[in-house]
Amino acid sequence: MAPDASDWVELVDGDLSVAAADTWVRRPGAGAVVTFSGLVRDVSDGRDEPVTALEYETHEPLALARMRQVVAEIRRRWPDVAAVAMLHRLGRAEVSDPVVVVSVSSPHRAEAFAAAQFGIDALKVSVPLYKRDIWSTGAAWSATTQDAVDVPHG
Repeated sequence: MAPDASDWVELVDGDLSVAAADTWVRRPGAGAVVTFSGLVRDVSDGRDEPVTALEYETHEPLALARMRQVVAEIRRRWPDVAAVAMLHRLGRAEVSDPVVVVSVSSPHRAEAFAAAQFGIDALKVSVPLYKRDIWSTGAAWSATTQDAVDVPHG
């Protein structure tokens, strides 16, 4: 459930609502909202058989702490940002289901676009999320999983 503040950071076990995040970040002084949603696709690098689903796992306290660090860095770089929602799904997700949402509102579009892109890029490299590909004849942890790094500063 979305908090009554300017930042919404959550790991969700079950369906993720892109519309809820997009609506939640809207503020009276914000003229721009940029919402990125990452979806399950049926392609996995190096695999010929189509993916039918993904499963995500993490160490929740560490993942949430890293997500909050990403949001703090967004606020440091773009102080006019009005609200940020950063949500990631855990558990099983089917093809075309959203698994990650980063939504940002700000007075102007340039900041909203930049902050949202930084948010998803930093989440991908700094939050330890482990993905398992599932296909009709088997399953395996994704070969594209990488070690998490510190939240980029700059």
